[in-house]
Amino acid sequence: MSSESFRSQPFFVPGARAREAGDDVATNPSDAPTLGDVVAARYGRRDLLKGLLGVAAISATVSPLALAAARRAAASDELARFPFPELTAPPDETIHVAEGHRAQVLISWGDPVLPGAPAFDPKAQSAQAQAQQFGYNNDFVGFIPLDGPDHGLLVVNHEYTNEELMFPGLGNQSAKNGFSGMTRELVDIEMAAHGGAVIEIRRGPEGWQVVPGSKYARRITAETPIMLTGPAAGTEKLRTSADPDGRNVKGMLNNCAGGVTPWGTWLTCEENFNYYFSGKREGLPEPEMLKRYGLPTSAGAWGRYHDRFDMNKEPNEANRFGWVVEIDPFDPASTPKKRTAMGRFKHEGAANVVNTDGRFVVYQGDDQKMEHVYRFVTDAKVDAANPAANRDILDAGTLAVAVFRPDGSGEWRPLVQGEGPLTAENGFASQADVLINVRGAASHLGATKMDRPEDVEVNPKTGKVYVMLTANDTRTEAEIEPANPRAKNVFGHIVEITPAGGDHAAKDFAWEVLVRCGDPSVAEVGATFSPATTQHGWFGNPDNCAVDGAGRLWVATDGNSRGSTGRTDGVWGVETEGPGRGTAKRFFSVPIGAEMCGPYFTADDTTFFVAVQHPGESEDGRVSTFDDPSTRWPDFKDGTPPRPSVVAITRIGGGRVGT
Repeated sequence: MSSESFRSQPFFVPGARAREAGDDVATNPSDAPTLGDVVAARYGRRDLLKGLLGVAAISATVSPLALAAARRAAASDELARFPFPELTAPPDETIHVAEGHRAQVLISWGDPVLPGAPAFDPKAQSAQAQAQQFGYNNDFVGFIPLDGPDHGLLVVNHEYTNEELMFPGLGNQSAKNGFSGMTRELVDIEMAAHGGAVIEIRRGPEGWQVVPGSKYARRITAETPIMLTGPAAGTEKLRTSADPDGRNVKGMLNNCAGGVTPWGTWLTCEENFNYYFSGKREGLPEPEMLKRYGLPTSAGAWGRYHDRFDMNKEPNEANRFGWVVEIDPFDPASTPKKRTAMGRFKHEGAANVVNTDGRFVVYQGDDQKMEHVYRFVTDAKVDAANPAANRDILDAGTLAVAVFRPDGSGEWRPLVQGEGPLTAENGFASQADVLINVRGAASHLGATKMDRPEDVEVNPKTGKVYVMLTANDTRTEAEIEPANPRAKNVFGHIVEITPAGGDHAAKDFAWEVLVRCGDPSVAEVGATFSPATTQHGWFGNPDNCAVDGAGRLWVATDGNSRGSTGRTDGVWGVETEGPGRGTAKRFFSVPIGAEMCGPYFTADDTTFFVAVQHPGESEDGRVSTFDDPSTRWPDFKDGTPPRPSVVAITRIGGGRVGT
């Protein structure tokens, strides 16, 4: 075992990372079984506790015949669907991509987005300038073609901010020092750096470029007017003093992953919205719901300068965040809409598929330990011939939560007021109550508690659904999860769901563990990568993922850079079919301190967009700040801080990425 395999967390935790650490505290009090309980029942807890290692462990996901074939494949590579030379670069201050590929920085924090936007000056920032420039910590990336795969709109989420890396002379800001250095001016810059961006891009002889002065260019911030729609809109719990009708909210917060619809809109998902709301829980309505959602917190200074983020002044404002937002990227004047029918929780993404019966299905993970996996199915069918007819299709449908059974079967349980325990006696007097407190409703239905469900993606070739489960190091011995037999799951795993009869709206599904992450050479880890996976190929902490046109799964990670594996985060190709099932291969790596986000392919697979988030963030005891960062990627200029950026990956000489 490498001495770095189980390194502890650094003693210094920047403000942004301290807020994200809230993900690592389970707030689900229900006694529903965890996925570990289910897997233990399925495979036998004694085997899990004994180690379930080597061939025995791998056999849980790969057959003996496949194992033999995988060993042959490891020697010959003849069966690999990922034939690129595997990346072996060590952790350092820059990005790396597999040989034969080019990784081009397309746009970075502070670059102009709107026509007339000022040039970025990191030492003279303003909220007015930032609202016209590319925001901070780009996460989800989606590409919507205009006239083919070489010209289109890039839609990008801006999740959160790292104050210590953004502002000169500020240093670490956290609850411990009361965010003492934060001023109204700095808070307003942060608010402008949140939200999202729409940029027009074109591929030419020199690679991808942003089209300057585009009529499509748009910045959405924490102040942009947004409409609340669907069953919860206008109800009492969404009304505030500034919006007595409960239908109009300012901004979107902590937008993590997302999706693109067949009718050309952008779905962007609010995740850790609780970080922004301060105050004291005593005296606030529904304290149990607030506790379940981690509200309020002392994780920022916004409430000091903006009353709407102080819950003791505006107790309902937090209910207006935690939704899926739909945006028309072709009309910069259009009003984004928060679709309340899809539920309120810490959304990671909104992967979607048009079902065999024509209805639209969206899979969603609730990114916190011991939370759940959800599915939303529209009432209406998608009108492929008339995109405008789908404009409000997401306002009516059925939200359901997943239950995983020990025998490898599962079911989706609808979250419908009046059905089962979702009654007024249990606190659900209306469908709006269910949607605002989805977590509580899911617990009443006995939903399976999971290990931080993050991205959930559909493979359009096979119809299978992949759930990224990042980690859960707070699990007890009685809650052992399938990643390994240890009580602390620091590496995570990937679950594969097969809808019954290929029907994504069906009540039933089958499930299987695709891979349990971690170093397979360390016995106590219990990882189940195939034997064809090399020492560079295994990974931990799956977060986002993408499926390319050939049906290949690509996994982006978050956590490797913070000490769980001794390597940086990046992108790995993971085989899901045939003899090589469970084989992973390293393709791309980020700079030290960074997280890998936003994997998205163009339709012809010739460009792979990825997002490098918070490069240079403090880790392993290294205190990283604007003035003394651990890397200055991508500019590497004195006085210029590290900048989150979107990267376009292409094959040198052309062709499909990853070949």
